[in-house]
Amino acid sequence: MSLRENAPDEASATSWVKIIKKYNHPDSVKSWWQFSSNLLLYAIAWFLMIESLSVSYWITLALAIPSAGILVRLFIIYHDCSHGSYLKSGRMSDILGLFIGILTFTPYYSWGRNHQIHHETAGNLDKRGIGDVWTLTVEEYRNGSRWQRIMYRVYRNPVTMFGVGTLYVFLIGNRFTKKNMNKMGRIGVYLTNAGLLVFAAAMIMVIGVKPFIMIQLPVIYFAGIMGFWLFYVQHQFNPSYWSREKTWDYKTMALEGSSYYKLPRILHWFTGNIGYHHIHHLSPLIPNYNLRKCHIENTLFRGIKPLTFRASLKTLTLRLWNEETREMISFRRLRLI
Repeated sequence: MSLRENAPDEASATSWVKIIKKYNHPDSVKSWWQFSSNLLLYAIAWFLMIESLSVSYWITLALAIPSAGILVRLFIIYHDCSHGSYLKSGRMSDILGLFIGILTFTPYYSWGRNHQIHHETAGNLDKRGIGDVWTLTVEEYRNGSRWQRIMYRVYRNPVTMFGVGTLYVFLIGNRFTKKNMNKMGRIGVYLTNAGLLVFAAAMIMVIGVKPFIMIQLPVIYFAGIMGFWLFYVQHQFNPSYWSREKTWDYKTMALEGSSYYKLPRILHWFTGNIGYHHIHHLSPLIPNYNLRKCHIENTLFRGIKPLTFRASLKTLTLRLWNEETREMISFRRLRLI
């Protein structure tokens, strides 16, 4: 049974375009309130973690988890800024995005450019490689060299993706420019690094080197794991949608290839409603606080079966796309084909 049981029958091109247009406009009051209140919560979280160091580091680590959740929520605001869906002013969106990029250790312009490419190519088997999770087809894996297969297995291992990979990307990978970056992308990296240097220096002057590391490292690590998990589960599930360029369809990709990740309300809050990823891919111009509203108010999305948290854990075994059966399969399943 498809996760998108009724959506294809109800969604004509004209109907879904009309639907999303109603939610495509940011509310400046909501946006600034959301940002300012979350920034205040993040500051309070830091204060509590600093104070907890004199009591027990275990309390500090416990506080680092909700602090990381708040940082993920700030990242969703950053993400909306990159789409131009958060504020009416493009310049203010960029300024806000650059600022949050410092807190999240992520350069704004280069990430935004790669993420835009992801939206334009998600689920397209002929346009993989930028802003996505490395995914091979069964045929590609079988025809790959021994070294490529080893590297792919290492990459797809949860320990690599959500452990070593998290620290590498946020602490090291994001600090350097890449050959494919344009001028603004490189400037974004420099500005983010400079901002991080100022932030770290200021905090070290106030609380010291060791306390800063003891707080910042677990927060960015936990937030990175949460962020990586969300991005992974948004497109790595069954049944899903992958297609070659000739038959790839934007609407189908959004409704069938992007998960409706149903979480408890508190987790939807921490993750900025990004679990309504089918709505986001249908229209990245919808600000995060309108995603749930769009999903609930329109019959177009009522036939979409959610991906529960328990079911999402099973996606960790999915590794390859089988073009014949049109499903993600595990390495174990590959041996039976």
